[in-house]
Amino acid sequence: MSVRTRFAPSPTGFLHIGGARTALFNYLFARRHGGQFLLRIEDTDRQRSTQEAVDQILESLHWLGLDPDEPPVFQSAREARHREVAHALLEMGRAYRCYASPEELAEMRERALAEGRQPRYDGRWRDREPGPEQAGKPYAIRIKAPREGETVVHDLVQGEVRVANAELDDMIILRSDGTPTYLHAVVVDDHDMGITHVIRGDDHLTNTFRQCQIYDAMGWRRPHFAHIPLIHGADGSKLSKRHGAVSVLEFREQGYLPEALCNYLLRLGWGHGDEEVVPRERAERIFDLKDVGRSPSRMDYAKLMHLNGIYLRQADPEWVARQVLERLAKRPSLSFGTEGAARVRELVPDVLPRARTLEEAAEMCAFAIATIPIPMEEKAKATLTLEAKQRLRDLAVFLNDAPWERADLEHWLRDYAEVKGVKLKDVAQPLRVALTGSLTSPPINAVLYALGRRESIARILAAAEWD
Repeated sequence: MSVRTRFAPSPTGFLHIGGARTALFNYLFARRHGGQFLLRIEDTDRQRSTQEAVDQILESLHWLGLDPDEPPVFQSAREARHREVAHALLEMGRAYRCYASPEELAEMRERALAEGRQPRYDGRWRDREPGPEQAGKPYAIRIKAPREGETVVHDLVQGEVRVANAELDDMIILRSDGTPTYLHAVVVDDHDMGITHVIRGDDHLTNTFRQCQIYDAMGWRRPHFAHIPLIHGADGSKLSKRHGAVSVLEFREQGYLPEALCNYLLRLGWGHGDEEVVPRERAERIFDLKDVGRSPSRMDYAKLMHLNGIYLRQADPEWVARQVLERLAKRPSLSFGTEGAARVRELVPDVLPRARTLEEAAEMCAFAIATIPIPMEEKAKATLTLEAKQRLRDLAVFLNDAPWERADLEHWLRDYAEVKGVKLKDVAQPLRVALTGSLTSPPINAVLYALGRRESIARILAAAEWD
């Protein structure tokens, strides 16, 4: 039997980081077993589903490298099939017509709550034939669920899970307006798509017991289920925007690499020894559901950023430079041509050891394309004392004759400090401020070399005249 997994998001908003991890686990499980990874867009909530949400889900999955092996299935296009199965269950006597009115259902609910019971349908139409008074009236179709015994699910993550059938009522599978319910549509779609393993969040575990009733009533083989714990914030509460980014594309905007994000999500609730850095190729070989834990994971943004820094340092510097230039080009306050772009490309290898995201790398390179007078941090301005400004004028003359090679520039600055009888930091810091507008930067010789002689001296002289 060929393994077939699926990821089934609802297009009612952005792709949440928890959904991305579910998609990743489905993808890796399919790859590990030489199977297929499929995508189903569950767009039956017509009021809340949008094309924009569909587009961003597809864009997010593509960015993460989780493209499905077949074209996406749209659940809304399969309603006729959902109705067909509901009526088949009706014909087999495993479902029935329910004519209960909204008022009756509300009364059942209120009575149950007043008596301290869990609200559920009381089965009043389960074994009742409609009379003449029901002719032409709308009806829902309900599954005739077993009332005795238990429903048992052998979950690949949670282990054996049981629920008494008495706790489950006869759920609606087709509404009175002819539209299928979510729980029914999912079962029909998974069966027709040949899904062998349903890997999803453990918030769906209760749904699984109900869905098993449809599988069993139709005589269909159940898929294997694996319910993975949810992702929480650092404080243990449900992950939300107050904890930080939660949308996949939001992480992209913040400068995370898809490889790093997938690696982090893989290790969030799954483990293989002490391995922290697990490239995609290796993950496809070793991923196993038995290594998924049963407890909720906590999102650690600092750890993600650290891991992203590792992947960023392994990236091709030329690729990083292109990404940095694209980010800088989007800043309304910056405008640069080929000369500015060349400075950035020269700086990127010196920035990578310190940057943890593409956005940080872009921020560290922004000074290279600034125009004179360059923006200056308040703390940096404070270092431009009268003595520092005089030293900058002297340095401008000195650097005008210096050979413009990275290694030579470092030696010349050391020689200058020695000749003047001052510490190197007393030379380098005002020079750094003049060139970058900041107290921190890549190595000063790298900054000088990237800016070039003409631009460097122009910035030094401008800072020497700073008011």
